[in-house]
Amino acid sequence: MNQLDAMTAFVRVAELGSYTRAAEALDLSRTRVSRLIMELEEHLQARLLQRTTRRLHLTEAGERYLARAQSILQALEDARTDVSADVTEMHGHLRLNGPMSFGIRHLSPLVADFMVQHPELRVRLDLNDRRVDLLEEGYDLAIRIGNLPDSTLVARRLTRCRMVLCASPDYLATHGEPRRPEELAGHRCLRYLGAFSSDWQWDGQRRDTSGPLESNNGDVLTPAAEAGLGIVHQPSFLVADSIRSGRLVPLCTDMPPQVLGVHGIYPARRHLPAKVTRFLDFLADAWGDPPAWEHDLELSPITQQ
Repeated sequence: MNQLDAMTAFVRVAELGSYTRAAEALDLSRTRVSRLIMELEEHLQARLLQRTTRRLHLTEAGERYLARAQSILQALEDARTDVSADVTEMHGHLRLNGPMSFGIRHLSPLVADFMVQHPELRVRLDLNDRRVDLLEEGYDLAIRIGNLPDSTLVARRLTRCRMVLCASPDYLATHGEPRRPEELAGHRCLRYLGAFSSDWQWDGQRRDTSGPLESNNGDVLTPAAEAGLGIVHQPSFLVADSIRSGRLVPLCTDMPPQVLGVHGIYPARRHLPAKVTRFLDFLADAWGDPPAWEHDLELSPITQQ
């Protein structure tokens, strides 16, 4: 038995809660992973995992061994990183998750750039707007926008994204321009219903809005606003190009905007793997703060947040 391979297999099964997911993460067959853990249990003369029809449970011995095994594997990774600190290429797998619209515009191009710099790195990027379970689904890192719920995960703020109130010139010519948020009650508002808050807020006060169109994807609402169907309250990354081209006009620009943080979320670990740390640094440098997509836009000032 290769004890290091068996220890690695056990840790991945314990973290992911599944032989199948662990096998995928390790690029091994499920049979091989199962065999490694059986050999490890025989070597230790202790049951580490309790198998039921629905899920796996760590035994008391398994919990103790997991903590030690994670420390050992992390120490080995740290040693490798220290020795290869001057090597620019990175190896292994990096599994990422991000929101759909933001991911297509501002995450996927940077993933490609990062992979060009590190051609030995293998990446899986999944884009969707649901809150994924990083541990259960085996992600190394997720990008999330908005207020974060309490959790055992670690968050690193990478940049921020303002919410922008805007409408088309044709809409404003027909319906007039609201000068204050309280005037929105008399306007047609196109509402987002999805991952982060759909409330339209200024100075901590929620504004009631209604209109002819609601969607769980901002890419539906922006062209609808450009067509004159109503006013939108969208993240800057969705409307910046429309504002630059004149297809949309920002409104209430003397009001401090609602600001959402853009975070990198990852499982709590004593030492973060180098591939995750470097990718987070790469994203923060590329996006900047204020973010690159807001450059050259005449928008309302942001108070300290």
